[in-house]
Amino acid sequence: MYEMKPEYYIGIDSIDQEHTRLFDLARETHDLLNDNMLHDKTERLESLLSELIDYTKTHFAHEEAYMESIGYARISAHKTLHRTFEESLISFDLNKAVENGEQDEAVEGLLAFLSSWLIKHIQKVDMLYARQ
Repeated sequence: MYEMKPEYYIGIDSIDQEHTRLFDLARETHDLLNDNMLHDKTERLESLLSELIDYTKTHFAHEEAYMESIGYARISAHKTLHRTFEESLISFDLNKAVENGEQDEAVEGLLAFLSSWLIKHIQKVDMLYARQ
């Protein structure tokens, strides 16, 4: 579920590597959630989610710089999609989920959203600039 598959590669090595890292972070987070040997996962989850948010911002900056370098005509709309996604990630409140006893469910929901968004975004939106 959280893996970079051949159909997600857009053919730009640096971008593909960053997409792979995003999937890796999602998988690491998912694996941590399902680690029944570790009782208190909150601190490590916070760290992984923070890294995921930070890496997403870094990736988007690189992707946008690439689009600018090739004069991509739809860059403004693409940036808007990035900002909306960033806001969704940033609004996730792990502490609230922990307080409500819904940590695992909340993180699983976030990961499902992340994975679904990444797949759709890569295949439908990123492929457009990759073809240019």
